Amino acid sequence: MPEYRRWYLEGGTYFFTLVTADRALLFRQDVARAALRDSISACAQNHPFVVPAIVLLYDHLHLILSLPSGDDDFSTRLASIKANFTRKYLSAGGEEQSISESRYRRGNRGVWQRRFYEHLIRDMDDLHRHLDYIHYNPVKHGLVRCPHAWEHSSFHRAVERMDYEPAWGCCCGGRVATPMEFGWANDDME
Repeated sequence: MPEYRRWYLEGGTYFFTLVTADRALLFRQDVARAALRDSISACAQNHPFVVPAIVLLYDHLHLILSLPSGDDDFSTRLASIKANFTRKYLSAGGEEQSISESRYRRGNRGVWQRRFYEHLIRDMDDLHRHLDYIHYNPVKHGLVRCPHAWEHSSFHRAVERMDYEPAWGCCCGGRVATPMEFGWANDDME
């Protein structure tokens, strides 16, 4: 059995990928997007954190989460978000994927993949690469041609804060967009 090791750093900033069970296209539904938004907000009230960036695609999401000083417990936060989302989504009539009998006995539901991808942000260059990855992800997946065209992203907030130019990564109006390189070979993050 593989041994998973997490790197916990008090006050750390992390990049996460969470994927739906069987890559179900849950986040095409308004009810799923609302349940996720509510679940993140509820968790932040009980276990404070800041979300510098997020993108929601149909079957997965990426987010950067910054923990408060003296706190390294991102696992409780992600478990809370996933559990709260699952309750809200299913109670609103959302459907789950089939799961094995053993997963059912352990109390798992067919909404999320069991694990998540996590990466500790090491420095400002690493942060900027992951911010760019998040904001360009809908283009990478062929959902839109430009980052600004995807409404389920923090890109719009970043433009308002002047962290990005509105035309960053854009190919509208005859612009030629250069394919993005993110400086890592691991494409497991999807």
